[in-house]
Amino acid sequence: MNDNKTIIRNFCIVAHIDHGKSTLADRFLEITGTIAPRDFRDQVLDDMDLERERGITIKSHPVQMRYRTRSGRDCLLHLIDTPGHVDFSYEVSRSLSACEGAILLVDAAQGIQAQTVANFYLALEQGLEIIPVLNKIDLPNADPARCLGQLRSLAGFTEEEVFSISAKDGSGTGELLEEVIRRVDPPEGSRAGELRALIFDSIYNPFRGVIVYVRIFDGELKAGEKVFLMNSGREYEVQEVGIFRPGMEKREVLAAGEVGYIIANIKDPSEVLIGDTLTSSARPCPEPLPGFKELRPLVFSGLYPVNSADYQDLKAALEKLHLNDPSFVYQPESSQALGFGYRCGFLGLLHMDIINERLRREYDLGLVATTPSVVYRVTTTDGEELTLDNPVLLPEKNSIREIREPFIRARIITPNEQIGAIMQIAQDRRGECISTESLGENSVILTFDLPLNEVVIDFYDLIKSVTHGYGSLDYEYTGYRPSSLVKLEILLNGEPVDAFSSLVHREKARTRGLKMVERLKEVIPRHMFKIAVQAAADGKVIARETIRPFRKDVTAKLYGGDRTRKDKLLKKQKAGKKKMKMVGQVQVPQSAFIEVLKLG
Repeated sequence: MNDNKTIIRNFCIVAHIDHGKSTLADRFLEITGTIAPRDFRDQVLDDMDLERERGITIKSHPVQMRYRTRSGRDCLLHLIDTPGHVDFSYEVSRSLSACEGAILLVDAAQGIQAQTVANFYLALEQGLEIIPVLNKIDLPNADPARCLGQLRSLAGFTEEEVFSISAKDGSGTGELLEEVIRRVDPPEGSRAGELRALIFDSIYNPFRGVIVYVRIFDGELKAGEKVFLMNSGREYEVQEVGIFRPGMEKREVLAAGEVGYIIANIKDPSEVLIGDTLTSSARPCPEPLPGFKELRPLVFSGLYPVNSADYQDLKAALEKLHLNDPSFVYQPESSQALGFGYRCGFLGLLHMDIINERLRREYDLGLVATTPSVVYRVTTTDGEELTLDNPVLLPEKNSIREIREPFIRARIITPNEQIGAIMQIAQDRRGECISTESLGENSVILTFDLPLNEVVIDFYDLIKSVTHGYGSLDYEYTGYRPSSLVKLEILLNGEPVDAFSSLVHREKARTRGLKMVERLKEVIPRHMFKIAVQAAADGKVIARETIRPFRKDVTAKLYGGDRTRKDKLLKKQKAGKKKMKMVGQVQVPQSAFIEVLKLG
């Protein structure tokens, strides 16, 4: 390692999903010779099949590159490839805080998207040197002039400041890398100071325990030293330190300004908190690095195996997934309708979708996922504060003083022609328009305050639908507000089915209840007895449908004779059906749950 810290540059690439972030990283790896041609493949830094198939980055992937500039100067470059989706915004913010510069990548065909704006402001808050770049200029439908207008509206970038490249064929990427080295400041800090390192990510290895990704701000770190995590209060002895090229390479020391990994025999991933500050036990730094917060799930859903015999397999699969993703949490729960399963917490809808897909694909599990819900805070008449992620646990109405639900600030970018449609969708979801801001000549940024519960199901799909794919959404959590919410229950012959329970706004309860009972009437098969399908809120039935029973013709064998013979058989059948209704159970097939949960 060269002691001259001025040759070090730490930077990242931030962009909206599918704007070419991973492809640009591939070109940098080729230019710097970090990857041998025989080992190269597209999206080198994306390890998971899901990342490669969907074109998204789910986990951060740091890499160290050695590069000699055209002027003959040797440089050590640390690139941190960050996720682009809103669900992982905290991970993006921690990765940004490990850098001094950021490439703001914009698709020249799609223009600035909501996540582009969100990442731009995150980088701005961190005080990073921002280099705007237009990518995919080789596409036939690229419109650089429109994108330049948007960048000018967003942050006042001039045409001379914006780079135009094609990460796919490599044009302009060499000049961009030279510009990064020229404009991004070298890292500050001293090797002689107290050790101060930022934990910006971690992964779990079954043989070596938790591998912690760190950026050293001050001091240096060697194997054999004892380190202390300032926010979690835990102490460990370092066994190994190293860098990423892009695989792990062992080193003797990590010094101020460098990005690398440490292995310290950490068995439990939950002990390592993203954003925590790592320091020396013998000579600790006086205060931790700013910006730390604990990750808390925002969206919850029940996961149940389609085949109850797979319950133990589901348990083992969840344990393994949690090791590599501590932000995903789970706990056992049972349902009268679905049997035994788990209540799982996720950072957002994409996070939930990824976990569900990995369970199905990697562990070959058939799953039923209940309707996503959020965490509510309930104040009882006794003054007790309850935190609920499952509507089934809501106390009785007469013991509730107040229910509060989480709100978000949503930033929607839409073409001017669809402003009215977006406004209507947001108002239907109890949204309040906060501001409108022009973005170039043809687009606008609409900002809304919305209940998170109204967004987690199909809001993004609606945005994409009404804008014909040109709209985009980004949001940030803003806190809790009191709301008029009621528990909506579905009753089958008077018995509540807990899997269908949900918390909805009082004004929407009847509409939602009608939709659910109508769908259930279609998907629940007929039984030998009549089934009453009811929706109830606040203890009152607000919607009802009846599933008619099968009827056996018990009088078919009669011929002639007195009318009383027929009446006697019909009366006997009626009494039998009444008894059957009392002791019989309504069998709800798994397909019925799936169909109703699709209602959102």
